[in-house]
Amino acid sequence: MSTAVNIIVGTHVWVDDPNKAWIDGQVTKITGQEAEIETPDLKKVVAKLSNVYPKDTEAPAGGVDDMTKLSYLHEPGVLQNLRIRYELNEIYTYTGNILIAINPFQKLPHLYDGHMMEEYKGAPFGELSPHVFAVADASYRAMIKEGKSNSILVSGESGAGKTETTKMLMQYLAYLGGRKATEGRTVEQQVLESNPVLEAFGNAKTVRNNNSSRFGKFVEIQFDKHGRISGAAIRTYLLERSRVCQINDPERNYHCFYLLCAAPQEEIEKYHLGNPKSFHYLNQSKCYELVGVNDAHEYLATRRAMDVVGISKEEQEAIFRVTAAILHLGNIEFTKGKEIDSSVLKDDKAKFHLKVTAELLRCGSAGLEDALCKRVMITPEEIIKRSLDPLSAAVSRDGLAKTIYSRLFDWLVDKINVSIGQDRTSKCLIGVLDIYGFESFKNNSFEQFCINFTNEKLQQHFNQHVFKMEQEEYTKEAINWSYIEFVDNQDVLDLIEKKPGGIIALLDEACMFPKSTHETFSNKLYQTFRNHKRFVKPKLSRTDFTIAHYAGEVQYQSNQFLDKNKDYVVPEHQDLLGDSRCAFVAGLFPPIAEESPKSSKFSSIGSRFKLQLQQLMETLNATEPHYIRCVKPNNQLKPAIFENVNILQQLRCGGVLEAIRISCAGYPTRRPFYEFINRFGLLAPEVLIGCFDEKVACGKILEKKGIKGFQVGKTKVFLRAGQMAELDARRTEVLSSAAQIIQRRMRTYIAHKQFIDTRKSSVVLQSFCRGRLAGKRFEELRRIAAAIKIQKHFRKYHALKVYRKLRASALKVQAAIRALKARKEFKLKKQTKAVIKMQARWRCHRSHSYHKRLKKGAIVTQCRWRGKMARKELRELKRKARDTGALKEAKDKLQKQLEELTWRLQLEKRLRTDLEEAKASEANKFRNSLESLQKKLDEANATIIKEKEAARKAIEEAPPVIQEKEVIIEDTKRIESLTAEINHLKTLLESEKRHSADLEKKYAQSQERSEDALKKLEDSEDKVQQLQDSLSRLEEKLQNIDSENKVFRQQAVSMAPNKFLIRSKSILQRSESSHLFGDAKPPLELHSMSMNQRDLSELDDKPQKSLNEKQIENQELLIKCIAQRIGFAGDKPLAACIIYKCLLQWRSFEVERTSVFDRIIQTIGHAIEKSQDNNEILAYWLSNASTLLLLLQRTLKASGVTAGLGPQRRRSSATLFGRVNNSFRGTPQGVNISFHNGSLSALDAVSQVEAKYPALLFKQQLTAYVEKIYGMIRDNLKKEISPLLGLCIQAPRTSRASLVKGTSHPVNNAAQQALIAHWQGIVKNLGDFLNTLKTNHVPPFLVRKIFTQIFSFINVQLFNSLLLRRECCSFSNGEYVKAGLGELKDWCYNATDEYAGSAWEELKHIRQAIGFLVIHQKPKKTLDEISHGLCPVLSVQQLYRISTMYWDDKYGTHSVSPDVISSMRIMMTEENNAISNSFLLDDDSSIPFSVDDIAKSMDQIEISDIEPPPLIRENSGFSFLLPQAD
Repeated sequence: MSTAVNIIVGTHVWVDDPNKAWIDGQVTKITGQEAEIETPDLKKVVAKLSNVYPKDTEAPAGGVDDMTKLSYLHEPGVLQNLRIRYELNEIYTYTGNILIAINPFQKLPHLYDGHMMEEYKGAPFGELSPHVFAVADASYRAMIKEGKSNSILVSGESGAGKTETTKMLMQYLAYLGGRKATEGRTVEQQVLESNPVLEAFGNAKTVRNNNSSRFGKFVEIQFDKHGRISGAAIRTYLLERSRVCQINDPERNYHCFYLLCAAPQEEIEKYHLGNPKSFHYLNQSKCYELVGVNDAHEYLATRRAMDVVGISKEEQEAIFRVTAAILHLGNIEFTKGKEIDSSVLKDDKAKFHLKVTAELLRCGSAGLEDALCKRVMITPEEIIKRSLDPLSAAVSRDGLAKTIYSRLFDWLVDKINVSIGQDRTSKCLIGVLDIYGFESFKNNSFEQFCINFTNEKLQQHFNQHVFKMEQEEYTKEAINWSYIEFVDNQDVLDLIEKKPGGIIALLDEACMFPKSTHETFSNKLYQTFRNHKRFVKPKLSRTDFTIAHYAGEVQYQSNQFLDKNKDYVVPEHQDLLGDSRCAFVAGLFPPIAEESPKSSKFSSIGSRFKLQLQQLMETLNATEPHYIRCVKPNNQLKPAIFENVNILQQLRCGGVLEAIRISCAGYPTRRPFYEFINRFGLLAPEVLIGCFDEKVACGKILEKKGIKGFQVGKTKVFLRAGQMAELDARRTEVLSSAAQIIQRRMRTYIAHKQFIDTRKSSVVLQSFCRGRLAGKRFEELRRIAAAIKIQKHFRKYHALKVYRKLRASALKVQAAIRALKARKEFKLKKQTKAVIKMQARWRCHRSHSYHKRLKKGAIVTQCRWRGKMARKELRELKRKARDTGALKEAKDKLQKQLEELTWRLQLEKRLRTDLEEAKASEANKFRNSLESLQKKLDEANATIIKEKEAARKAIEEAPPVIQEKEVIIEDTKRIESLTAEINHLKTLLESEKRHSADLEKKYAQSQERSEDALKKLEDSEDKVQQLQDSLSRLEEKLQNIDSENKVFRQQAVSMAPNKFLIRSKSILQRSESSHLFGDAKPPLELHSMSMNQRDLSELDDKPQKSLNEKQIENQELLIKCIAQRIGFAGDKPLAACIIYKCLLQWRSFEVERTSVFDRIIQTIGHAIEKSQDNNEILAYWLSNASTLLLLLQRTLKASGVTAGLGPQRRRSSATLFGRVNNSFRGTPQGVNISFHNGSLSALDAVSQVEAKYPALLFKQQLTAYVEKIYGMIRDNLKKEISPLLGLCIQAPRTSRASLVKGTSHPVNNAAQQALIAHWQGIVKNLGDFLNTLKTNHVPPFLVRKIFTQIFSFINVQLFNSLLLRRECCSFSNGEYVKAGLGELKDWCYNATDEYAGSAWEELKHIRQAIGFLVIHQKPKKTLDEISHGLCPVLSVQQLYRISTMYWDDKYGTHSVSPDVISSMRIMMTEENNAISNSFLLDDDSSIPFSVDDIAKSMDQIEISDIEPPPLIRENSGFSFLLPQAD
């Protein structure tokens, strides 16, 4: 890594820290080779300059997505960049083409949904944000392009997320390569479903992880020649076999043993199991259970997983029986026998376990004992059977256990591969390697030695790949790289595996000698490698040894190396289990080829491990590798915790820091030209004047500052280690000098401003003092004036009070006198009024009595006279009824009126309603008048009665003196006037009575007239009912005629020359009644409806051959006509109008069978299929199809329930006016029918046609074609603008050069036009497309819908690209996109709301996001201002993404404050469970309208004046298309 060669006072640096690995600080003092550094917590740290690394103070706030872009590529820089991105939930980071994935320990579903897959599909590697999908896509594209297999190596320690990463890789590969399902499950699902089984038998608890994989897994995803997944296979490598027999505390054996001990009770009894503490292979460690894991539940889950994988119940029983046998096998102990070097079973417990083991393995117990305790040696002379000592017998037992378990694991893997299904013919594959990472514990044994040996091999492969990538980068940039040294670890590999002097070879040699021990083995290592730089002998141990691996030194304890390495292949074991009565056990030990000497052969686990590793490396070398390094951020397995020391160790173990060392050996710092000029252009501002070449300018800047050894490539500047720090130091000096000048000028400005402020303050103070003095004088004068005013008002008040008191006394005296006089006058008037009232009541009573007697007599007289007249009229009517001549005259009269009644039947529905309303209104009017008159009469009668009673009471109560004494009335004139008034009132009363009688008479007469009219109407209905019965009989007769013959007749009616068929058609469709419209002759030639039986017989006998030919001929001509582009009549499409009029005239909507609809649909489908990319043709047919659909929507209606009823049911349920309406079914809405009757000059509201099934099906098919054409047009436009959208989201780099600090040359108009050329291309496409739609008269409603969805598509594409590409979230790029959005806004304005509609509103997400990018002073904005004021539409996840990715490449400002970022993170955490935290938008590709929407949005279409095209104009069969003369 780079060294601190240009550290000066004030430089921000990184310094080593034992707790945090690295901490930042600022150099305050330099003494020789030491520097004093002040940390953020104000502590002083002294460190050597060689151990201090510069810090990039101008690094982006959100970090960089590729660490090769770091200005300083060293450990603290890498660690800080990973920390920043992890805090922003950016868990993926590139180092070149290596992906580093940090486990977030929380769900991030937005990173792995379908939208994210779609974004990364086909995207160049590195263009979008780092992601595991990008690595998978790169491997897939490389496989398809080059035809070479690829591999993805996923590594990391336990808990780093390797399994989850592997799952995502397979999910994305299945998305790219199609999903080939087997039994309903996809390939990646089957691979993942096998994980529980493999984890149960291949995972165990280690010191660092409770579920550590103790084997390597290589998943092969196989593809066919078309790039589709054709199969998969799981290859396992390097299973840790020694763990079956030996484990260290606090580790555990493989999970399956503990799961089996926690199985249901019946299975425990069947396998004779118990507590794990009772088994030797499990009780070597005191750890039997895992925290938070229920072994009983896991056992059942494993059994379910076996069912899913396809392992039968019998096979499962055999698997766990063998597993139980291994546990019992470990409990078989031996002791010395009677013979020398012999062994026997130790006790009854050992015999019991031997018996159970033999029973479970289905073999003889004696044979098993012999296989464990004896060996057979074959010599040329004889066969010798010798006994084994107890130690050798135990080794034989452990060897058998490891062999059984290893073969059981291999059988499981083969079974899973059979279940998944392999493609043996596949030529290309993508392999995903999931293998254990580098391990270094406090106690490291043989297992760690093998694992670290594997990682050394993989690291060499990794180093070669990294070096190759470096070479490709240098070759691509055309720079000199021949002197770069390559860091290799071949010496460590030679130390371990070299023959014959490697550690593994020496270990095998020691295992072959019975007397060897771990002390002799260690001494052999010390002697052999005492001068090896990678081998170290510890000072405090005699048996340990240390190897300096690439990730650090690891000390191994050799005390169990020999035992764990031994792996005997004993023929007795093979023979015993090969002859097992259990087919499953026998299948694990298939027969092997016979060899001449039958003896025990030595085989070591180390050698087997080395061989498998060699096979794995051969597989990897045959593929193109891709690397993913998984990192576990903390050991607590909790989110948002970043442990520096832990992660740094994992980066070392994963080889990431080794890759950085390789980069540092060459050119660790690489900067694009525009970034280099942007940062260091101020070191040589003279080279940036005017137009300049970026490459030349970079070279001049470096040469001016005396930098040596740099390289200038095609697009980047390559700097050696330390040169970036030197340039930053020079840049800091320039900035410091500039800062001093700015400070000097600023201090001058501040001093001058302070002087001006002081002088201004003194003037203000003087003005204030003078004002205060004047104010005091004014206050004194004001108080004197106030005192005078108070005195004046007080005197006035006193005088007014005396006057008011005197006036009140005078008024009181006057009031008392006037009251006395008024009471006397009132008493006199009251007496006079009482007398007058008594007289009036008496006279009223006398007049009312006379009127009542007179009225009663009149009514009696009227009733008798009317009865006499009615009896006379009744006798006359009876006489006329007996006269036969009168009946004949009535019949003739009815026949004459029949035509008029039939003509008026259409109006009766309306007239009856109006008549009833008028009758009700008149009746109400009469009733109200009568009620008012009756009320007045009742009031008058009541008044008379009251007056009469009052007079009677007054007479009775009057004293006798009054009867005898004469009343003298003084006011005679007044009495006369009252008498005259009473007479006048009597006259008015009489007139009101007469008027009331007249009204009652008129009401009775109107009631009689109404009853007569109602009777006549009912008679008419009865007569029309009789006519309808006759019509129904005709309909029943016609139902027996063949349906096809009926179609021919109906179509023949349309032939203008055949008048006879027109009359027949009218009769068959309407009734047998006479002429519908009286004497008038309407334009549609509606003839008289009196057709006799002779006409019907002539119609039935008419030959139909000519009709068939004519029909086919007309249909062919119609299809030929509409297949051509016949254009438009004004704004109406001709083809739609002609089709509609023909179908209407031929009555095709009302027939049960016809082929014309299918012919029309086929013609439309053929036309659009041939021109799927031709928007002109598609727009033409969209206009015609939508217009025709509108006409059908307003014309057709589905046949209701009455369509299935018989004639009698329809006749009984139909009303008078309903039957008349049914006779006009042939005239739907939209067809103008003129009537020459005054009241029906234009009939607009005619009932719809009851369509049959073919017509309804045609309407549905037409609807589908409208939606299909609409979608094709919309998708065509999307295809045209999609390439331009990819260019519009990011400003061209030429524009960024103009934004470099220190440049002052202006950009001309041509350059400005070039910047927005892509946006103008989109606008041009939109304009051309709109003109095409307008030319073809596509309804504006559909045009608005198209552009609304297109703008929504633009919004989604731009917004998603903005969130996925950090280089787009810059200030200058925001200005560029904002200018482009302005172009779209201008287009919407020019297109008007009629066609653009609300399209501009669909861009709300990208508009608000761009508004956030270009707004100034972001750190001062609060979360509420951003989320509610600036970006109300954006979600918290989207705001968080933009805020963390933002960088200012123009002014160097920062994004929002850390407090706002923290608040956003808290809000996302709170909403994580309830709301999906996906920040990407969905593209809506649905059809945003229905048939009803089209019908409501389009105006009424007038088709009567359509001029047919020349092809059919002269044909007599289409004469109905010609416009009718007025």
